[in-house]
Amino acid sequence: MTGIRSLVVFPKLLVHELTVEPRRVKATYTIVKKDGEEISNHLIYSYNAPYFDRKNAEDVNLASLMVAQVALNYGLFFEEIVFDGLFDEADRRFLTDMMENTSREILVMKFYGKNEFLLPPYDKLPLENLSRYTAASLIFKGDSFKGLPLRRRARESKEDEYVILSSGGKDSLLTYGLIREIGVPHPVFINESGRHWFTAVNAYDFYQENEPNTAKPWCNSDRIFNWMVRQMPFIKENFQNIRADIYPIRLWTVAVFLFGTLPVALRRNAGNILIGNEYDTTVKGNHHGISHYNGLYDQSKYFDNALTRFYAKKGWNIRQYSVLRSLSELLILKILVKRYPELQAHQVSCHAAHEKDGRMLPCGNCEKCRRIIGMLKALDEDPRRCGYTDEQIRKGLLALEKQGVKQLGSDAAHLYFLLHSKGLITDNEHTRKLAREHREIVSLRFDRERSSLQDIPVHIRKPLLEIYQKYSEDCVRLHDRKWHTFTPDKDFLNQPYFLMKSDEYKTT
Repeated sequence: MTGIRSLVVFPKLLVHELTVEPRRVKATYTIVKKDGEEISNHLIYSYNAPYFDRKNAEDVNLASLMVAQVALNYGLFFEEIVFDGLFDEADRRFLTDMMENTSREILVMKFYGKNEFLLPPYDKLPLENLSRYTAASLIFKGDSFKGLPLRRRARESKEDEYVILSSGGKDSLLTYGLIREIGVPHPVFINESGRHWFTAVNAYDFYQENEPNTAKPWCNSDRIFNWMVRQMPFIKENFQNIRADIYPIRLWTVAVFLFGTLPVALRRNAGNILIGNEYDTTVKGNHHGISHYNGLYDQSKYFDNALTRFYAKKGWNIRQYSVLRSLSELLILKILVKRYPELQAHQVSCHAAHEKDGRMLPCGNCEKCRRIIGMLKALDEDPRRCGYTDEQIRKGLLALEKQGVKQLGSDAAHLYFLLHSKGLITDNEHTRKLAREHREIVSLRFDRERSSLQDIPVHIRKPLLEIYQKYSEDCVRLHDRKWHTFTPDKDFLNQPYFLMKSDEYKTT
């Protein structure tokens, strides 16, 4: 078999043996191979305060949902996936729909797209259009929890309390700075076992000293992801030595961390969960008739809307969104560095951060680093504030001339326009060709598809807009594929919040 179903390499995946303790949730991931052999590993979330009661059905239900998220990446590869926990109908539907969406995304982005981790012939799968891409049958069991009746209870939440999924990146730093001014922030850092934590260390240390609501759950999902990849016969054995900006297989990653914040949000009665995503993370695509989200679904507004609807079905009264959807990457960094320089000093946006004298420093060589260096210099700011050396800054600007950046075309063109006009890069035919002014990049952008005020609760719109307008050129909205300047009025600010009545979690 050489088609999509050749990816079905295992009979069964079990997510079972759920353990719920006051400060820890654990489940066993067991792969059943074709010869009957079973291999297992343990997925763990742990907390520094009690959040769970194993006799409470709602806590067991939440724990069941948390440990299920990693498995949503593997619907293409198993005949059957068994979730043994406490689930209701809303959970079953949500997990089924999100697994199907993830299966489609992984197929398009990891198998039909370029992926240096794949072994032949899996790197050249024939194109197929199916009505269902998930190969696995999903089985939901609850044998261990029959004595716990799960009933939906409407929960009261505080609309001015915000849990922020936090890291050391510019997006979460700016989100925290904004909410610190206009509400009550609860930064939650998921300490993932692995080098990903390096980017968060500086910001977390600062928050620990200055923000009493800071929380830091620990999760070993990175170990489970790597363990799963090692079992896959279509992945190169030396995958950990291959330098790439993508993961070999997984795409459902943000939700693994997001569900780790939910115990904090529910216990503290926060009415909002904020994820720092900008304008260009909401993308729709089509690959020979297969719709997809360019591998960015869990960073898109569609993901936020789907999760908000799911929370409503659960009675949790939580809204999930990004306050940065109308901002470009450049405008995010501009507001952060101009308004909150004490926060920007802790920014680590790097693929290979390293420790020196107790502080994490950027590598100065990767694409992210040269992009940050370029943007800071274009904003007349000093990259040394967040750890870059003079030599790294010099090399970063030279690399921008030769290697470019991973941004939308208009974002990159405007960055090069600023760098070129300030004499920060060489004036030649190549750089002049790259440089084009796009004022919308430093304006607040609104359009129905990517950035709508209807995705943000009414009570937070005005204070956000008042801050943003101090740093942006204009407010613009998309009409007939062109950006038009406008002045926000009362009607614009008071558009109804997006429809929460829908039962649909589907992504197509």
